[in-house]
Amino acid sequence: MFTCYTAGELATQNLTLKLPAETIRKAKVVAAERGTSISALVTEKIEEIVGEDAAYQAARRRASEWLAHGWHLGGPSAGLGAGPSTGLGAGERRRDG
Repeated sequence: MFTCYTAGELATQNLTLKLPAETIRKAKVVAAERGTSISALVTEKIEEIVGEDAAYQAARRRASEWLAHGWHLGGPSAGLGAGPSTGLGAGERRRDG
């Protein structure tokens, strides 16, 4: 069963799978122990995988944006002129008093 969401409704679509007979037998046992169906088990797992993939893609996109932005890691930087820890611009001196 393939699940898709449309305008607040839960629409379903049939999906045919070929699985080894032993896998189907084990899935029936697991489904029975959990009080659910094989279809529900498959739906749950596919939704889990899709969710993980969406989260991974979002994190990857953010990381790419951060890398494209670039980061100043301290030290002298052309055009900025700020010292690494003093907060003074290039050529400025602290005035005491």
